[in-house]
Amino acid sequence: MASARVGTIAGVQVRVNWSVLVLVLVIAGVLAEGTLPDVYPGYANWVYDASGVIVALIFLAGLVTHEVSHVFAAKRAGFEVRQITLWALGGVANITGGTPSPRAEARISAAGPLVSLAVGALFGGAAALLRLAGSTGLVAGVLTWLAVINLGIAALNLVPVAPLDGGRILHAALWKYRGDPTGATLTVAWVGRGLGTVVIALGLVELLRGFGFSGLWVALLGWFMVASAGIEEYRIRSLESLSEVPVSDVMTPKPETVPPDTSVADFLDHYLMRRGYSAFPLAEDGRPVGLVSLDRVRQVPPERRGDTSLREVACPEDQLTLTTPDESVSELLPRLNECAEGRALVMRDNDLVGIVSSRDISRTIQRRTP
Repeated sequence: MASARVGTIAGVQVRVNWSVLVLVLVIAGVLAEGTLPDVYPGYANWVYDASGVIVALIFLAGLVTHEVSHVFAAKRAGFEVRQITLWALGGVANITGGTPSPRAEARISAAGPLVSLAVGALFGGAAALLRLAGSTGLVAGVLTWLAVINLGIAALNLVPVAPLDGGRILHAALWKYRGDPTGATLTVAWVGRGLGTVVIALGLVELLRGFGFSGLWVALLGWFMVASAGIEEYRIRSLESLSEVPVSDVMTPKPETVPPDTSVADFLDHYLMRRGYSAFPLAEDGRPVGLVSLDRVRQVPPERRGDTSLREVACPEDQLTLTTPDESVSELLPRLNECAEGRALVMRDNDLVGIVSSRDISRTIQRRTP
């Protein structure tokens, strides 16, 4: 799904999927143009517009808070999070540093819904206090909607469908009970497909009964469940097909290296344009010290390319993904990190013997997956 980078929080890159913008606009529009004026009449139009925007923006802040809670839970468990991607119902955290145990997976996954529940309870409590004090106006209504939205985020994320938090919690429980993470993933995919089919059917019934918008929304939610289940099953089947494939079978051998002090301008003129590769390892005294790609050098303004070295823009040595020719591709795949943009350097006895990219692995998956 298309997403755009919007900044960093606690050192973690934050990306936002287009669906978030759509939902923010829908929430603001529905509240400002219909719900709030109908339930709380008598205010100026700009007040309703402002209230709708405030609720939508706090909804977005709630999504961020939900996902950042996963970040802190993961770091507390000893893992690193390089990126989070927000989408309409929550988000996905890119966790590195190993495979979580069932206990760690459950704790990390439960953090988001717990925070959303707490935020929803906070807004709900504030709305209840206002009503007890005799205030039943627009402010109490806005607080009520904020409570409903955050409680809704928690409830939706507890649905046992991957990649939602509920699906991860179910996966952790099945993994703990069976001792088989692969089988647990397939079961979660089966559950997601079944639930999604039921939800699609409910949405179609709503459409036939004349509830157009709500029926379409429910049907789209069901479609998301079915599609996500299919993606999860495809992912695990792909990993199974790669379990006996060594990295040496998919890597590009003897990659050409570039000195780290080469300027970006020289790199563009003498390497990138003439070789046909989109990424090059940086080497110093025969040892890899970084990796530079087309996407990274594009970020350097043209007027600075002559006096900017590749070392300044490359993925640094301590963030490179390293592997060996004998490691299986299925073991390598989860370790491909964001810094190296889906690439790993292949080492044998401290010598660089190859480079492998996520595209190389994708081609192998396509050949081996029926």
